[in-house]
Amino acid sequence: MLKQTHLARCISLVMAGYAVAPLANAQSEAENPVVIRVTEGQSAEAARLSAAAIQTEPVQRLSSDASVSLSRMGGRGLDPVIRGQNEERVEVLLDGMRVEGACPSRMDPPTSRLSTALAPVLEVRTSNRTLRWGPIAGGQVVATTAAPEFADDNRTTGHLTLGGADNGEGKLVNGSVAAGSKDAFIRLAGGYDEADDYEDGDGNEVRSSYENTEGRVDGAWAADNGFYIKGMVSRQEERDVSFPGRGMDAPKTDTDLYRMELGAPVANGGWNLMAWQADVDHVMDNFSLREQTAPMKMLTASETRTQGVRLVLDQTINYTKDIAIGVDVESNDWNAALNNVDKDVVASYMWPGVERDRVGVFVEAFHQIRMNTRLGAGIRYDRVEMQATKADQAYMLKKPDGTMVSMSAAKAYEQEYGTTNTDANDDNVSGFVSGEWRYAQNRSLDVVASHSVRSPGVTERYVNKMLGWVGNPGLDTEKHNKLEISLSGREGNWNWRPAVWVDQVDDYVLRSQDRYYNIDARLLGVEGQLGWSNGTWSTNSKLASVRGENRDADKALPRIPPIQFIQTLGWHHQGHTLEAEWQLARRQDRVDLESGLDPSTSPGYGVFNLSGTHPLMANLSLTWAVDNVFDKTWASHVSKADALGEEFFKVNEPGRTVRAALTARW
Repeated sequence: MLKQTHLARCISLVMAGYAVAPLANAQSEAENPVVIRVTEGQSAEAARLSAAAIQTEPVQRLSSDASVSLSRMGGRGLDPVIRGQNEERVEVLLDGMRVEGACPSRMDPPTSRLSTALAPVLEVRTSNRTLRWGPIAGGQVVATTAAPEFADDNRTTGHLTLGGADNGEGKLVNGSVAAGSKDAFIRLAGGYDEADDYEDGDGNEVRSSYENTEGRVDGAWAADNGFYIKGMVSRQEERDVSFPGRGMDAPKTDTDLYRMELGAPVANGGWNLMAWQADVDHVMDNFSLREQTAPMKMLTASETRTQGVRLVLDQTINYTKDIAIGVDVESNDWNAALNNVDKDVVASYMWPGVERDRVGVFVEAFHQIRMNTRLGAGIRYDRVEMQATKADQAYMLKKPDGTMVSMSAAKAYEQEYGTTNTDANDDNVSGFVSGEWRYAQNRSLDVVASHSVRSPGVTERYVNKMLGWVGNPGLDTEKHNKLEISLSGREGNWNWRPAVWVDQVDDYVLRSQDRYYNIDARLLGVEGQLGWSNGTWSTNSKLASVRGENRDADKALPRIPPIQFIQTLGWHHQGHTLEAEWQLARRQDRVDLESGLDPSTSPGYGVFNLSGTHPLMANLSLTWAVDNVFDKTWASHVSKADALGEEFFKVNEPGRTVRAALTARW
């Protein structure tokens, strides 16, 4: 295990890995517009490294997808909102591992664990086209780290990136080095990046400073008979992360990841066994990184432990039928205690020793019934058991009249919801049917209908913050009934993909005034993509609109993004690329002010960005970007409310920012 910042930073200075591999079974951009686009004229690895070098964290690359919004709470920890659904409804898979955050306030969403050094391929999934990683409620962000590619007879390969930004004085260094061959390799990777507070378009300083260090070792070996083994160990250390969107900051967050994977061919397919563990430790307080304005020094120490195993068998029958069957087991432990530092006592058990055990089994099949027609179907069962082992543990609570009373999480749940049972046992059955009909050359119609069941998360069921913010152990499971229809096509230099979808949700978990309730909801959406390229010039237009309805109260759901449109114009020639991007969002008037999640309506905005990449010599390239060229003051509607400032009601995005990075590859 890597235990010290010094070791992680040493690894970050090692030059490393030329890591490029196409995404398995990748579709064309027209058929799957949510896969991050590779810039024409560049390798997949070069495009990812270039994009990662000029962004504060890898998840920012998803901002090029109009159906994805990023919720900002500070300089780090951008939290994706997919088709109007967020937080617990968006799962993140890191090379197949499901990783949980350790902060009840989501200062460390799972996407903050994406590697900046290796720039994984990012994909957004919105429909159940497979159930092997679990049912999709709102969306999945899938990060895949490519293996290193060794050119010709080379036994080593690597890269080193140095970068910086003017707004916030950001600095970045990362790299990796790999030795071996395509059948056996070992790779070291790491990086360090930091930034001070940035300024928004009006020149207001936004508390957004942070330091982030990562180190990683991974390797693989494959035998002549196809048997393979892969392993990975990584450590990430975040320090002094400021959050204007919360009443606390995060002086420390440590993440340790471990993964082992085995597999081999069998019959007309193969089997894969993967085991993983993720340990996250988090500290947040209201005094170490800011001037203390609260009457008491408060500190929350929290942790989460995740362990999982997944076994999958894939088989192909008569070249036309693909069948997969699998089982996975996962256990999670969450602990979080809010402490009164001045009095050296526990003020509340925010996560009262929550344990979750899940066992899932699935089977799915796809049949090519004709040359132009493919059908699919799958079913999955998950048994989920949750309990709060410290729900009865007492602490002293100060009432509004100043008197002190004995309180516990169990008493809080009973007082707020009338429930005395803190255990939850769910039997979740999910499934899907899909069809793809290629009705003409380069034209296809895709239909996916699915039923996805989601167990409420640890915060929704068990959070407990001094009666101010209380979860509900009695919540029912959330049932999503989705239908999506899309048409994709390509003709000459043009490609397109319009889509419509509807998600009827039974027992939607609504947070309102820091309480949780089940309601019936409906989300509807329209998306469109139109692109053109002649190899040198390219243009792409993306549109997304979603409407969320609380059917019980006949009003809007909170934190639903407005209509969003993204227009890009690119030029590519002999490795040089230039791109202009215009991001537009309509005013959002459909809000739920009573919930406390929408502080107000949000104005529309238009932001213009420029970027480019230029080869300076054979193995050295320069990447640059000018974000928010016209220095606009703006904030995403789904961003968190500013907990400190009085001049803006949401955490504003950075004003004009110039970024540049040099990347050496060999």
